[in-house]
Amino acid sequence: MMASQGATQLFGFATSIVIAHLLSPGQVGLAAEAVVFGTLALVIADFGVAAVIVQRPVLSDDDISTAFWTSLVLGAGLTAVGVGLSWPIAALYGQPRVQGLFALLSVGFVLSAPGIVPGALLTRELKFRRLEARTIVATGAGCATAVALAATGFGPWAIVAQSLAVAGVSTLLLWRSSAWRPRWRFSRASLREMAGFAGHSFGARSLSWGVLNGDNFLVGRFLGASSLGAYSLACSIALAPLTRLAVPMTQVFFPAFSRMDDPAQIGAAWLRALRIVAVVAVPAMLGVIVVAREFIDVVFGRRWLAAVPVLQLLAVIGLIQALTALNSGILTSTGRTQTLFRSTILVSVASIVAFAAGLPWGVGGVAFAYLLVSCVVQPLFTAITAHTVGLTLSDCLASILGVLEAGAGMLLILLGARGVMLAAGVSEVARLVLLVGLGSVVYVGLVAWRAPEVRAELIDSRRPTGEKPEPDLASEAS
Repeated sequence: MMASQGATQLFGFATSIVIAHLLSPGQVGLAAEAVVFGTLALVIADFGVAAVIVQRPVLSDDDISTAFWTSLVLGAGLTAVGVGLSWPIAALYGQPRVQGLFALLSVGFVLSAPGIVPGALLTRELKFRRLEARTIVATGAGCATAVALAATGFGPWAIVAQSLAVAGVSTLLLWRSSAWRPRWRFSRASLREMAGFAGHSFGARSLSWGVLNGDNFLVGRFLGASSLGAYSLACSIALAPLTRLAVPMTQVFFPAFSRMDDPAQIGAAWLRALRIVAVVAVPAMLGVIVVAREFIDVVFGRRWLAAVPVLQLLAVIGLIQALTALNSGILTSTGRTQTLFRSTILVSVASIVAFAAGLPWGVGGVAFAYLLVSCVVQPLFTAITAHTVGLTLSDCLASILGVLEAGAGMLLILLGARGVMLAAGVSEVARLVLLVGLGSVVYVGLVAWRAPEVRAELIDSRRPTGEKPEPDLASEAS
């Protein structure tokens, strides 16, 4: 899965660069305004049935078929509702062009719905090779579609078409990868049994959507499409560790956690997974803080420089969210969906209030207010999660302390090196290349010093299943 995420991240990053040069911030912002509500419908189309399929110890054919037909009906209904709401949503933004974009995007709901249950069954069976092969192909198809349409003058329609291409190809490949086929069965009893678990899971996912998209809506509604274009670019970069590493890892560990009966075993696995996320997310986000200006100017162009201060603030938020993304998988796999729902309410309400409070100071104010709130509510959410598996917040911090120390050391060295380069008049391209190279070397060295357990994790992960580690002869002799 990590290899797949690396490939899809490369596709997405390359596409973002091309789109940024072919479209203006205003055009990107128009597409982002449509996508905000489009992603909510994708959450509704699932209604938590995928989580039920993965988590439940025993499933009948009635359960699976009922989940499939429920998802299909919801997807079709949401397409119709989405087209009908496209006019009010456009009026809400004050942007008539959003109407057509959102109406077309609504087709994605009916394209995605048939793939929900086959995808959940593959996840339950831990068939991640098939799932990730599908992801790579679908992402590649979407990126190719977006670039082709943007290059031929379709503007924001290119971004909407990218979402539709990904949804359609993904569903097609899921059906080819799964041997299961639906039967003409629908059980009200199965639906009622799934509703309690799915309801809290669905509620938590809907609230999480509000956090991830509420800022985009408010920025687009009150600050305009151009501001949203810059803000959404910064978000896509800052949230990369969350969307490309932490969330996929949650998809991997959730079915594994669901098969574990011992909370202590779940807790131990969680800490190891947390350390893996931290090893990648910490240097990536702290490095972005230092090279934000050089990165935006060199890669995306000067017209996107308004995104620089926002990116520096959101990078810290992206790091925090990446480190806390596994929380939902822990609570769901242990059946604590009610706790997850209540915790998500706290995070969501605090975040939305922060978005609104920061609006008078522009996109920078929104990002800063969001950062302040995240520094309070996310650790609290983690503490609640840790308690369910017999751990504390201190245990979580201790598992990644060495990685955080290595990242902090890298950050200080890079800040000093950048200051020296600025004084010496080094060009932006050279600064970017040199700082990335220096940061990589310094971080690897500091991790080896401050977090030697990471090296042990890497060695252990490469050992074939069932192979025992080499005995510690010195310990045995003593």
